[in-house]
Amino acid sequence: MLRETLSLAGLKAPGSIHLDAWGIPHIRAENEADLFFLQGLNVARDRLWQIDLWRKRGLGLLAADFGPGYLEQDRAARLFLYRGDMAAEWASYSPDAKAICTAFVAGINAWIARLDASGTALPAEFQRLGTKPQPWQPEDVLRIRSHSMMRNGLSEVIRANVMAREDQTVDLLRQFLQPAHEVQIPEGLDLAALPIGVLDLFKLAIAPVTFEPERLAATLDEAPRWRITSASGDVVRDANAQGSNNWVIGPGRSATGRPILASDPHRVHAVPSLRYIAHLTCPTLDVIGAGEPCLPGICIGHNGTAAFGLTLFFGPDQEDVQIYQLNPDDPLAYRYGEGWEAMTLVTETFAVKGHNDQTRDLAFTRHGPVIWTDPARGLAAAVRTVWSAPGAAPYAKSMAAMRSQNFTEFRGHMESWGVPAANLVYADTSGDIGWTTAGFSPQRPNWDGLLPVPGDGRFEWQGHFPGERLPMVVNPPKGWFATANEMNLPEGWDQSTDQIGFEWMEPSRAERINEVLRDCQDHSLADSAALQCDVLSIPARRLMALLAGLGTPLPAACAVFTGWDCRLETDSAAAALFEVWWSRHLRPMLIARATSDPGLRSLLLPGDPAGVLACLEAPDARLGPNPEAARDALLAESLARACEDCTALMGPEPQAWRWGSLHRSRFANVTARVDGGPDIAPIPEAEVPGSDSTPMNALYSAADFTVTLGASVRLVLDVGAWDNSLFINAPGQSGSPDSPHYADLVGKWARGEYLPLLYSAAAVDSQTRTVLTVLPL
Repeated sequence: MLRETLSLAGLKAPGSIHLDAWGIPHIRAENEADLFFLQGLNVARDRLWQIDLWRKRGLGLLAADFGPGYLEQDRAARLFLYRGDMAAEWASYSPDAKAICTAFVAGINAWIARLDASGTALPAEFQRLGTKPQPWQPEDVLRIRSHSMMRNGLSEVIRANVMAREDQTVDLLRQFLQPAHEVQIPEGLDLAALPIGVLDLFKLAIAPVTFEPERLAATLDEAPRWRITSASGDVVRDANAQGSNNWVIGPGRSATGRPILASDPHRVHAVPSLRYIAHLTCPTLDVIGAGEPCLPGICIGHNGTAAFGLTLFFGPDQEDVQIYQLNPDDPLAYRYGEGWEAMTLVTETFAVKGHNDQTRDLAFTRHGPVIWTDPARGLAAAVRTVWSAPGAAPYAKSMAAMRSQNFTEFRGHMESWGVPAANLVYADTSGDIGWTTAGFSPQRPNWDGLLPVPGDGRFEWQGHFPGERLPMVVNPPKGWFATANEMNLPEGWDQSTDQIGFEWMEPSRAERINEVLRDCQDHSLADSAALQCDVLSIPARRLMALLAGLGTPLPAACAVFTGWDCRLETDSAAAALFEVWWSRHLRPMLIARATSDPGLRSLLLPGDPAGVLACLEAPDARLGPNPEAARDALLAESLARACEDCTALMGPEPQAWRWGSLHRSRFANVTARVDGGPDIAPIPEAEVPGSDSTPMNALYSAADFTVTLGASVRLVLDVGAWDNSLFINAPGQSGSPDSPHYADLVGKWARGEYLPLLYSAAAVDSQTRTVLTVLPL
């Protein structure tokens, strides 16, 4: 066992960090202030590049390090910072939220200061880009909002563009609505007046940071070119695809006689992983689980009494695009009510590497930041979001909720949870299980939130839907509960009076999870692990049924479908053919039949599986005057093209085709394209089963089938026998390329393997490989 000792100012009593065989830090302190100090210290030791880049992106400080190519992204980010009362903000989370964040950033800063004073080499990414980490302020943890999952401003603008040129039913191929709903066009809204670029600046604000050589070399004159980056172009699809699975099994349905809780949040894959698993122990707190490295505490895990997991509650619509008529005599004033209202201008200063400081004006209406203007037509747009409200820092309510000892207490915290809107499952050692929804959900008294609205005062929020009235279940009679971002408002919920939202994730994952749990009377930890990695495709099952009734002869290669169980295994030829057909041919060709406008086709892609399957199973006028015949011809023609595509990709022998030869993880360090500095070894590729429609969510790019999104972290918790719990995190726990835990878990993750999530001191000590003792200075 490796032992180290260091002394740091800011610590009140000795503490320690025990690193286990899989890279999980088990942090021990004598009081909570020291505990969160050590959590900050540890995350700086292990994820310094990640958290420093997160802070600089969120606060709009990138150009100071990376040059003019990042100036536009800095400006975009600052538009969406929290600018309200910090006293109200701190009070929104817990009475000690400020103390927790103060201790956490003190730990980060202590590690940065130690590196600076000792001359220790910085992590490789800093060396490659010639930058240094900067110290934090406690407010930095909460003021940054733009990394959160929000809906549905992007969708509103796309829908406006589609409906300006086609019937609204065509847009259902892009985003299915549940329950069925006729979109209301707000009075006074000109759909044709809103180009798709209305939200370019908003997309830039929420985009990750990229390091293209040409961007790093950009001059000040070239800065405007980077208002759109390669990353922001993918934001629409990523925002619609990110989701999660979770479920909770009661003692009566569990093989252990205790509750089992499983949670696997899905996000865009990155190096390092978005999530970080940590164990925090002091006399008044003992929690273990996953959180975002930049936030103190955990948001998915347990505290020795209660366990909790989350998915996105996809329905709540937390954004609105507001369109303004500008005053012809004053372009900084907009129509509001019977008169004109002045925008608020804030002048911000931006440091830019290699140049003098630059200033830029940020404009705000009463609804939010102005992100687009069209002087020729006298129009402007702003985005109204719940981000501007106190309490909307993503996941920050976890600082209080992670302490809950019973469901009533947990639900109470969820009633003021702001962002992201979430389904949270719960279980505790008394045997109670439950589900609760949470999130600020604006109340719109006179519109449905599916299109932009005029910002003249006729379309205003009336507060948020009361948190105590959001759906919940405690100890459901069936003995279990599961969510997967599907439309899960309770039966009988009336959206005409209690409108939550109409845009949800397609239900395939939820349907598969529910059918497995319904049939399982003796559910084990291994069963939950297997279900998190289940690769049965509901779309494949439904399309195989359509093919079975097709009278048109099919290509000989389709014989690989004979006897197929609709599982997307890596060694499956049928899975390879199906996914090539589904993503590259069937959905694009269906969309091409539904609209002759090439510009609209690109907006509708990749196609919502729920909307596409509904159209194929019940063909209608979108496919022409003879929809069933058109559907059958489309199925046959697109499948023939898919067979040709598979031959080109994998050779002429269908039995040799393999889904895993196409569908692979390709984790890459964000600085991979940067020349110079220490080498960073590439992370080995891995074959990955599944798709975005299977419980093992593995969304891929149709261009090359690279897996781009899914669960990096998976947790299965044995409630009350905590050391039996399981986890995996990909590609590894550490963010340091020099660490043995940088990419050691990627193979196990791809194969659906798990490791023990140890909790008791004895179990942790048995697997400890490094102990860092930290003493007060």
